[in-house]
Amino acid sequence: MPRVSDEHLAARRQQILAAARRCFLRSGFHATSMQDVIAEADLSVGAVYRYFKSKHEIVSAIAGETVDGINLALAEIADHRPPYPLVESMDRVLTVIDAQTGPDGMFRLALQVWAETVRDVTLAEMVAGKYAMLRETFNRIARQARDAGELPADADVDAVGSVLFGMIPGYALQQVLVGQPDRKTFLAGIRTLLPVPVREP
Repeated sequence: MPRVSDEHLAARRQQILAAARRCFLRSGFHATSMQDVIAEADLSVGAVYRYFKSKHEIVSAIAGETVDGINLALAEIADHRPPYPLVESMDRVLTVIDAQTGPDGMFRLALQVWAETVRDVTLAEMVAGKYAMLRETFNRIARQARDAGELPADADVDAVGSVLFGMIPGYALQQVLVGQPDRKTFLAGIRTLLPVPVREP
C-alpha cells in the first residue's frame, strides 16, 4: 500500500480544522459536536478521529494555530528594519487585527477560547504560553520606541509592552461588540496618550 505523503496528511488535518472553524463560528463550541465537524469536513468518522481524538483537541489546535498566525504577522512588524515609529507599528498591528474581527474572523473564535480557559486548565496553560509570546512581541516594539527616543530613556519596556498588548484585545472586543471605534479613531487615542518625544538640541 503506498505511503501517504506528509503533504496529504497536513492538508487533511487543515481540512478538518477549517470545517471545525466554520462550525464553531456558526454554532459555538458547546453546540458543535464531533459529528457536526465530521459532516462539515465531509470525511468518514475514522478519517477525522485519526487526526483528533476529541473536540477538545480540535479546539486546542485551532487556538494554537490562530495565535501563532497572528504572532507571526505581528513579529514581522516588530522585527522590521529599520524599526517603524511606535504609532506606525500600532497602526500596522491594528490592521492585522481588523482582518480578524469580521464575521469570519478568528477573533470571534478567540472569544470562545477565552471562555473555555476559565474551565479548562490544560487549554488555559497552552493559551497563557502563546499569549506570553505575543506580549514579548509588544515588548520589542516598546524597546525600539525607547531606543529611538519616542519613550523616556528609563521607560520599563516590559510594562509598556504589556499595556500596548492590552490595547489590542480591547480594540478587537469593541469592534465585535459595538462596531466602533474604527482604527483611525483608536490610533488617535494611542497617539494622544504617548509622551512627546524628547528632541536633542
